[in-house]
Amino acid sequence: MLLTYDDIRKGFLVISAAACPLLLVINAPFGRFTLPNDHVLSVDGIKSWIFMELFSPTAFIYAFTQAPLLDHVPPVSAPQGLLAGLFLSHYLNRTLISPLRTSSRSKSHLSVVLAGICFNFFNGLMMGTYLRSDIAHAFLSVAFRRPLYWGGTLIWLAGCIGNILHDEILLNIRRNAKAKGKAKCEDHPAKTRAEHYAIPHGYLYRYISYPNYFCEWVEWIGFAIAAAPFPPLTSPTAFMQNIHAPWVFPLSEILLMLPRAYKGHQWYHDKFVEYPKERKAVVPFVI
Repeated sequence: MLLTYDDIRKGFLVISAAACPLLLVINAPFGRFTLPNDHVLSVDGIKSWIFMELFSPTAFIYAFTQAPLLDHVPPVSAPQGLLAGLFLSHYLNRTLISPLRTSSRSKSHLSVVLAGICFNFFNGLMMGTYLRSDIAHAFLSVAFRRPLYWGGTLIWLAGCIGNILHDEILLNIRRNAKAKGKAKCEDHPAKTRAEHYAIPHGYLYRYISYPNYFCEWVEWIGFAIAAAPFPPLTSPTAFMQNIHAPWVFPLSEILLMLPRAYKGHQWYHDKFVEYPKERKAVVPFVI
């Protein structure tokens, strides 16, 4: 392949850092910021989500089993295999279980789908390549005896459970909104059905507007603690040269999702006058 593992991991950070300030002024057209349903480039929300998310586990499995970016392919150790299972279990829920349980989802703009495909493909390729590499094999050779491995795995599990719990609250809001919308459509057939939103409550929604984002960051930071050495902070050059895929992934997510959370938090306050003013956007007590 023309691209190397180093190209992908460095490119991820550079592109994410460049996109972060842009996303503070541009609303990515999906979810509550979607364009009108009759827009020529709007596509089905659930089907497009499943399609673009499939690229991550598919690319991961290909990279982990075939290792196209590696010159030497070491055998898979048990710690590597466990981490691969954690990655794929996350995407089983994210790609199939969660969207297929969703009663409705706003349409997405085609540009969002294409951007999602690019992110997911290269992220899956990067993560699968790292976990099959000599670097990961050496770092994880005695991982079962390292507290950080098990601590990171438990943090991953806590973040995963938190992500699912808070997504379930949003799913229930959609289900209730769909039921109310169906009743209104039966009374007034000429009215157009639309997505409905409400103030979510429960668990970390007491403190922040986007606990699902926060828990996903916690999940992948835990994964990184278990899977890779901490990147050095002595200089930007050392950081870029030595940061590996498991740390690139959550850092890129934070850079890309933080603006969305901030703008969505503002949207909640604009839409609901009774929205809790003490809530932060995405990190409890911080922002």
